[in-house]
Amino acid sequence: MLPQKQAEEAMVSSFNLTEHDEREEEKTDEPGVGLKNLLWHGGSVYDAWFSCASNQVAQVLLTLPYSFSQMGMLSGVILQVFYGLLGSWTAYLISVLYVEYRSRKEKENVNFKNHVIQWFEVLDGLLGPYWKAVGLAFNCTFLLFGSVIQLIACASNIYYIDDHLDKRTWTYIFGACCATTVFIPSFHNYRIWSFLGLGMTTYTAWYLTIGALVHGQVEGVKHSGPKELVLYFTGATNILYTFGGHAVTVLKFLGPCFYREIMHAMWKPQKFKYIYLLATLYVFTLTLPSAIAMYWAYGDQLLTHSNAFALLPRTGWRNAAVILMLIHQFITFGFACTPLYFVWEKVIGMHDTKSIFLRALVRLPVVIPIWFLAIIFPFFGPINSAVGALLVSFTVYIIPSLAHMLTFRSASARQNAAEKPPCFLPSWTAMYAVNAFIVVWVLVVGFGFGGWASVSNFIKQVDTFGLFAKCYQCPPRNPAAKAH
Repeated sequence: MLPQKQAEEAMVSSFNLTEHDEREEEKTDEPGVGLKNLLWHGGSVYDAWFSCASNQVAQVLLTLPYSFSQMGMLSGVILQVFYGLLGSWTAYLISVLYVEYRSRKEKENVNFKNHVIQWFEVLDGLLGPYWKAVGLAFNCTFLLFGSVIQLIACASNIYYIDDHLDKRTWTYIFGACCATTVFIPSFHNYRIWSFLGLGMTTYTAWYLTIGALVHGQVEGVKHSGPKELVLYFTGATNILYTFGGHAVTVLKFLGPCFYREIMHAMWKPQKFKYIYLLATLYVFTLTLPSAIAMYWAYGDQLLTHSNAFALLPRTGWRNAAVILMLIHQFITFGFACTPLYFVWEKVIGMHDTKSIFLRALVRLPVVIPIWFLAIIFPFFGPINSAVGALLVSFTVYIIPSLAHMLTFRSASARQNAAEKPPCFLPSWTAMYAVNAFIVVWVLVVGFGFGGWASVSNFIKQVDTFGLFAKCYQCPPRNPAAKAH
């Protein structure tokens, strides 16, 4: 067994050969290729950081103030930091498992030159086919409902620019718009979208912060949270969902060449290990100030306004934030759906079809259920918490922690591990204890209490607004304004 450093260097060397070959193929004398590579072809650790940071938060920025009103200021801040660190740790575990899987396969002379390692392959190779099946089931379900949430968010946001149409009608419209993603073969490169996505979320977060501070506290503002256990754990699972953002980067390995720069960085594991933590630290600068400022300004009003845009005055600044979030959500919808397209194509034997129109046609059975679910359950905010408790808790926290514990349960596996425990936790026993704590905590608090609370709150929304709600949490229409 190679020592840890030699193993990593061997993998880096193997990757560099692949990267060199790919770059040779991409070389051309055509003018503008430099600009194309700058904007389109990613691969560095900086691209990995941009991808992690831009995908960790999107529409959830708008629901975190709602979570603060459910939990109170102190709990909101503490749990953001707590789940941010937990998310960074499980992202680290995922990178370790990738390295271990690749190291073992390379000993068997497996060549990864033209192969992108997928997360379910790691589970299959390290733990067997049952783990692969469980991983695929949770991953696909998460991506399905992640797409539903993006579509709901589009309708919820655009309503605050143009309220002449109700949110259900906007869902019809944006469903049709998002259905055009069936014509996109794949997202081979992501550099430009990473830059733009991070800029969009940064603008929106600081607009919420500054807008709330400039507006000041509303008259008679109250900060009474937490009032009920159901609301408290519902808010907590929304935060758990927020910092399960590496699900949105890692789980997209279901499709070939997804998040190529993340994979490149994983092939340089000594660099990737801390990228997600650095991305999380940046995300804290977006989520904490915006949620704190909004809750300070509007207090308990947020309990009935899960979308922060609903309380801020209509201005050009707000309209710009709404438009940027709409673009970001459309892109995120595409990235969440495309792996599902690939899985469905492989199931029906159409993945190798060259015709774009034929592939678009066979992909429609994936988009239509997403569209339908968004119309049935338009509960922006509560649905995030339900997905966080029932899906993200397993996909992002429990499965990676358990997989790491089982992969290195034997003394020989620990002795021959390609990646040893980190310097700040240099003991296998300590790593086992941390992983066991995460499994128990998320299983009891996230899935148990969080599942009970989020499902209870979800049922309450159904009872209050009904299925196929025409305009969820819309203010009463002003007849004079309507006539105008």
